[in-house]
Amino acid sequence: MITMTSFIELLGLFLLLMLPFLYETNHIFRYYFKFLMYYGIVSFNSIILIPAFLTRPCDVRNLLWASTWCHRVSTLIGLRWELRGKEHLAKDQACIIVANHQSSLDVLGMFNIWHVMNKCTVVAKRELFYAWPFGLAAWLAGLIFIDRVRGEKARETLNDVNRRIKKQRIKLWVFPEGTRRNTGALHPFKKGAFHMAIDQQIPILPVVFSSYCTFLNDKKKILNSGRIVITTLPPVSTEGLTKDDIDVLMERVRSQMIETFKVTSAEALHRYKPIKKVGIPAASSASTSSTTTTTLASPGTAVTPVADAAVAAAAAVASSSSAYGQPPGYEAGAAKASLLKTL
Repeated sequence: MITMTSFIELLGLFLLLMLPFLYETNHIFRYYFKFLMYYGIVSFNSIILIPAFLTRPCDVRNLLWASTWCHRVSTLIGLRWELRGKEHLAKDQACIIVANHQSSLDVLGMFNIWHVMNKCTVVAKRELFYAWPFGLAAWLAGLIFIDRVRGEKARETLNDVNRRIKKQRIKLWVFPEGTRRNTGALHPFKKGAFHMAIDQQIPILPVVFSSYCTFLNDKKKILNSGRIVITTLPPVSTEGLTKDDIDVLMERVRSQMIETFKVTSAEALHRYKPIKKVGIPAASSASTSSTTTTTLASPGTAVTPVADAAVAAAAAVASSSSAYGQPPGYEAGAAKASLLKTL
């Protein structure tokens, strides 16, 4: 006679044996499983790190400890990050980092480069503070929480922070789009970050994450393995600028970021699969690299048609729920990463 304990043990063993099968064959299961690992590990690490953070509360250097523990999550869920322009990010100076915002996965990219940024903190919405234990750990690590509903209070908080980051040479990371959206495009910027930079006459440092569309689709519940290029552009000086120059400054920075986003996204797509399979003119690796270098070095130049087409195609690649989100004709087995290989 099977006891209740034995039944539970058998059920647990069955579910454990089913995990690899479900992971390999069901993209929805894999999507939720990867995010569960991501949030679970970060929350667990938050609990472990809170006592350590209490030894120096609200010190931005605590984020280096957090990144040391959490950056390996990327490997577990199959994400690889490549940093370019490291010399700009590593410079010991106060600046306002403005970056595009596509997903909560952005945080994993930040964890992977925090050791380069060294002293850096982030502006986050106040609601995140209440997502304990992560919210409490983030506050103890020096994150800046603002109440977006109470605009005047938010401005006072940012003004206080602005003076401190210049004095202590801290980098302040801001997502000027405000809301994360994985659409294969950069959306209009809010002016707050640019106000802050001009107010303290500190540079803007643009950081661009290439498109996630080749491996992530939240609507279809697809999260495959992926490679993301993080590009740090040269700092944009605000010396001598006034509030009247904000619109021009914002458009200049956004234009540079859009161009870089298109080029690096095209490159990521080119490595992801043969470009010709989605109707984009085939290009050799050498020509792709050449185009990327030229475009990044000359922000005013137009993006090539291949880059424009690649960004558009990237969204289509991840839009299908079949074959792990791969386009027709592409061998899914060559691109999918098994859980055992990832681990």
